[in-house]
Amino acid sequence: MAPTIEELYPEYTLTSSIDKLRSEHYAHLDEKNHVYLDYTGSGLASAFQLTHSSVRLSSTLYGNPHSINPSSQASTNAIIATRLKVLQHLNTDAEEYEVIFTANATEAAKLVGESYAFTKGTKLVLTADNHNSINGLREFAGRKGSSTVYIPFSSPDMRINDEDFIKALSAARPGRKATLSTGINRLAKSLLGCQPWRRKTGDAAGREDGMKRCSTSNTNPNQDASCDNPALYKAFLRPSCQSSLVPPQSASTAPARPLEKTTRHGLFAYPAQSNFTGVRHPLAWVTYAQRQGYDVLLDAAAYLPTTRLDMSITKPEFLIISWYKLFGFPTGVGCLVVKKEALSRLVRPWFSGGTIQAVTVGVPWHLKARGAEGFEDGTVNFLGIPEVMFGLEWINAVGLQVIGLRVRCLTDWFLKRLAALRHSDRTPMARIYGPENMDMRGGTVAFNLLDSGGKVVDERLVGQESAAAGISLRTGCFCNPGAGEAAMGLTVASLRRLATATAQMRGMDDFVEVLGLPSAGAIRVSFGIASTSTDVDRFFEFVEKTYRDRVTTSEGLFPRESC
Repeated sequence: MAPTIEELYPEYTLTSSIDKLRSEHYAHLDEKNHVYLDYTGSGLASAFQLTHSSVRLSSTLYGNPHSINPSSQASTNAIIATRLKVLQHLNTDAEEYEVIFTANATEAAKLVGESYAFTKGTKLVLTADNHNSINGLREFAGRKGSSTVYIPFSSPDMRINDEDFIKALSAARPGRKATLSTGINRLAKSLLGCQPWRRKTGDAAGREDGMKRCSTSNTNPNQDASCDNPALYKAFLRPSCQSSLVPPQSASTAPARPLEKTTRHGLFAYPAQSNFTGVRHPLAWVTYAQRQGYDVLLDAAAYLPTTRLDMSITKPEFLIISWYKLFGFPTGVGCLVVKKEALSRLVRPWFSGGTIQAVTVGVPWHLKARGAEGFEDGTVNFLGIPEVMFGLEWINAVGLQVIGLRVRCLTDWFLKRLAALRHSDRTPMARIYGPENMDMRGGTVAFNLLDSGGKVVDERLVGQESAAAGISLRTGCFCNPGAGEAAMGLTVASLRRLATATAQMRGMDDFVEVLGLPSAGAIRVSFGIASTSTDVDRFFEFVEKTYRDRVTTSEGLFPRESC
């Protein structure tokens, strides 16, 4: 008999409160016999959140906030309180940052792109691992004469090589040479007088003993060696392990050195966690890029549902968030958390209701509203925004440390079982994209299934058959073309074929045929606040029953519309 998750990961028992939570506040999952494995797509709202919302809305009158009447003031006060709650959750304050409410993370990124001071003398630097909402910034940069530089994938587990990161940023500063060892290590020492954590390699990574396998392996990409010890079995994550760059200032008497004033070379944008592979990119890149003269946009949408970001240490100019990714409700509310100094340099290409103090028609003049309101077009979602405050209270009451530990254990267990899947002739049943252990990764796993002939099972077939089995997972390319290209082994030369074939292409299936792809995408499984070991068992029962020793075809599947 295969060992249980508790036998393999003794620390998993520390998360037993989530099992009770699921039975009480996410009971609809089991009542409907539903396996939810798409937390990177959306968090799940608890019954408690929905009940709280109903009570709040039925007991308080809220109105358009642009007034001083009682209903307007109720909305205004709730919005102000939520802004402060967001800053508190991120461990920063209103002295340094503003919270701009948007419809989602995409709109937050668009605000930066359309307002940023791109010029012919600046660059937009992007990691190849980015959501399309970030890739789209290149259109704004290009219209203003800025070039876009991508930092490529360079390792089998689909990470971004640190030396490539250093090289991309240093290119704008002739005569300066930098390496990771001199750059990042010197940075950590100068900031807080401590050594950064170094990634382990080989089979020993994350496997020293059962207690450390999933509780210590990836809490912080830059944690120091003191975080790597069995004490985490009792304490989960000490504050030093929660930090986003290096241990907090209390760990050292050395004062933090302010960033040097440099000529700005442009904007560097990347995700704290990949929405495709779950890879967590080093948060130390933020401060390093700033020292090279770049503003930094950090996409935290996939990172924040299971991990706290400490913005007293990691201080990007721009941080984008979609709140439904964290706790499922409300939808249609995101935000841009922006340094006040950086906000003062953004120039909007237009104005609208809610973003101005005064405007005239007789002459082309207007006075922009100050602070966040100058970037919140029209009327903000005043009924939904207060739910963000309660959502944050909810996940903090559950415990982000507990959620994070549960997710790490389930993900590591899932990865091991996926890698071990075999047909009767011992050929593999799955191909994993990204790290196969918990070293510097989150709870998102991308893969394809292989049939008994070794052929990739069409992701559309998996989508249809998993849905019929009551399993919610994600199939496709997940709005991350760079990761998709790396996963499918596409080269620049092969992509150039699209230039000559575009006129004849009628849809996504033509795209697949031109590039000679075995499939148009992958399968993505992700874990979150209400995930249990039973969800994992149900998934593998479905896969083994449905695909072991089976030859599959794509006949009869619906056409692909997009990716």
